[in-house]
Amino acid sequence: MLVSSLHGCSGTQLQPWQTVKLTQEFAASDAEDIFAFDDYLRLEDRLFSELEDKVYSVVGTGPEYALVRYSAGSAADPRQVEPNWNRSFQMEIDAPTGAVLLLHGMSDSPYSLRALALALRRQGYWVLGLRLPGHGTAPSGLKYIAPDDMAAAVRVAMKHLAAQLPGKPVHVIGYSNGATLAIDYALASTTGAVQPVPSSLVLISPSIQVHPTAALAGLKNGLGKVPGMGGLAWLQIQPEFDPYKYNSFATNAADVVHRLTRSVDGALAAKLGAGSGSVLPPTLVFKSAVDATVSTEAVVDRFLGRLAPNRHELVLFDINRAAAKSSLLISDPGPLTNRLLEDDGLPFSLMLITNQSPETNAVVARRKPPFSSQLTAGMDLALSWPAGVISLSHVALPFAPDDPLYGQRSPGEERRLFLGGAAVRGERGLLKLPDDWFFRMRYNPFYPVLEQRVIEWLGNNGNTS
Repeated sequence: MLVSSLHGCSGTQLQPWQTVKLTQEFAASDAEDIFAFDDYLRLEDRLFSELEDKVYSVVGTGPEYALVRYSAGSAADPRQVEPNWNRSFQMEIDAPTGAVLLLHGMSDSPYSLRALALALRRQGYWVLGLRLPGHGTAPSGLKYIAPDDMAAAVRVAMKHLAAQLPGKPVHVIGYSNGATLAIDYALASTTGAVQPVPSSLVLISPSIQVHPTAALAGLKNGLGKVPGMGGLAWLQIQPEFDPYKYNSFATNAADVVHRLTRSVDGALAAKLGAGSGSVLPPTLVFKSAVDATVSTEAVVDRFLGRLAPNRHELVLFDINRAAAKSSLLISDPGPLTNRLLEDDGLPFSLMLITNQSPETNAVVARRKPPFSSQLTAGMDLALSWPAGVISLSHVALPFAPDDPLYGQRSPGEERRLFLGGAAVRGERGLLKLPDDWFFRMRYNPFYPVLEQRVIEWLGNNGNTS
């Protein structure tokens, strides 16, 4: 049984993990005193000790708490697995090819890019997975973060990698809101405000433009600070059973994402307006054609389509054309896909992962170079859509099918929580989770394509800037 807080954001009894304010969290103002990544890690040690004292020590244990993340020893307790992927990690190697900074998304943790980290270490890269402020601890952390806090943490990490690997290329991989932070850093580096300049960017499900209603989050967040209106500080309150991602989402977090995307869009427009030329390093973008969180059209029109030509690439994962019948779709991404395939004015290259034909679940990769409408014949990937899957999702792309938490099937380890294939049948309204939680795709059956293309991209753009 899933237990913890109730869903719904007004008149509910909040739990310790939704009310506590952790004082040892990094903030932009700390950058004056914290100049080294080791200092960041020491502060993080104190933060997790504070989490232990203020949350874990006051939450009960026993069968009724078996799936509560903050119950010591529960199946959802992330401290049961080593390392604790909620924390910043560093994979150091001898004679590295270069360095890679990994930036997770809003409400996520460094776990979300764990598979890529392990793959890149095997390829000879020094990898740093940064825990961004407000994350990996308690959902309440999202109530207090600010864009400057996260941007300052990124700068600390990049400065560290440049110092550890002088003269070596440093790449940045960002997922969702982490992708926005990656762009923000890269734009700042072109002015000399920060160093080093990334050799390349890889953006996974990037938050380029969020839904217009996100603009209202700032107003709602302000009202949430009024006595008696604390429920407005949350967009959703759900049971916390995921060891590496918050299920509850603070209104402030939505406001931060909105402000970051607006800021990055404005900075990009200003540089383009000034005729700055190549304002970003070579950038590789992975995107699902359908994405309920961020706009796919914005990635094309407001980002890649505005950048310098012949330097960037979009890898687009289409829906399962053999399974998704157009008469049942609310919105078919087909028109956008067709526009991309037919447009000979796009300044970036395109790789489309799509069905070999509408009659088969087997997928192929079709490529199109910049300023061309000529497609290559479909390259067989020896991959297929799993039975019953009609599309990927915003959250699925960086997770491999064998992911032990979100993957295609349970690893079969006793007392190891598995969320990837969660399928509960019964009457609606019985569980505290919305029905779409069980419907959403959580892993990428085509993850090998993503991993291999990332490795190729970093290798081809390994120059130092």
